[in-house]
Amino acid sequence: MPLQLKMLIAALLLILFSPLYYGYVLKLFSSSISWIKDIGGDPNYRTYKSYAIRIPKNFSIHGIDVSSYQGKIDWKKVKAMKEDSVHVTFAFIKATEGISNVDPYFQRNWREAPKAGIVCGAYHYFIPRKSGLWQARFFLQTVRFEEGDLPPVIDVEDLSGQTPEKMRKELADFISHVEKKTGVKPIIYSGLVFYKDYLKGHFDGYPLWIAHYYQAELKAGVGTKWYFWQHSDRARITGISHVVDFNAFKGDSLAFQQMLIR
Repeated sequence: MPLQLKMLIAALLLILFSPLYYGYVLKLFSSSISWIKDIGGDPNYRTYKSYAIRIPKNFSIHGIDVSSYQGKIDWKKVKAMKEDSVHVTFAFIKATEGISNVDPYFQRNWREAPKAGIVCGAYHYFIPRKSGLWQARFFLQTVRFEEGDLPPVIDVEDLSGQTPEKMRKELADFISHVEKKTGVKPIIYSGLVFYKDYLKGHFDGYPLWIAHYYQAELKAGVGTKWYFWQHSDRARITGISHVVDFNAFKGDSLAFQQMLIR
């Protein structure tokens, strides 16, 4: 057997038995499986392998929201993660709940995320059975908002045993105080069903952040003033050890900049 042929066979054997080769094959196989799964589906709602979720395509600005549930976060790794054009631009960080509960990771997240270049906003988990005014005061005692931050967020998800009228009264007190003290209209976060049942038509002058999962588009109704859409609750993000909510902003980079505190 000619020496050149022997060398060629040896080289092929090295390639075939190389871990790098099998890693490439596995990667190609996984990508093919994802591609096959998306066949016949909405081309604007495809799977992003590194995030382990499907992401609506017609959005250019993406972000996450976090709390102590996510534990200690490596924000530099979060910022560096990217697949195609999808990367984390912003993060909503849980600050407070009720009138006495501060999220144990808030101060660290609030300090470290901006250092990594991520635009941040803080949110308060609202409890309707407690005073809206007291909750607003507690929230603002905990969070110092600055130029370049996203507006304050109030997260209202349930009635907490109260009537819709009572919930809306306390929510209005919270919103009024925060707006008066910051000069910024707060963002209201809620699930799509809760919003339609209890909030729609009552706080229409305020920007909305709506949760509605695993859909190709958010059908919130004509005239609904939503700016953020929480479309998944199970994204995988480098630098975060637990699954995390994934969000899209409705608008381009200029519209996003106009949302920020000035």
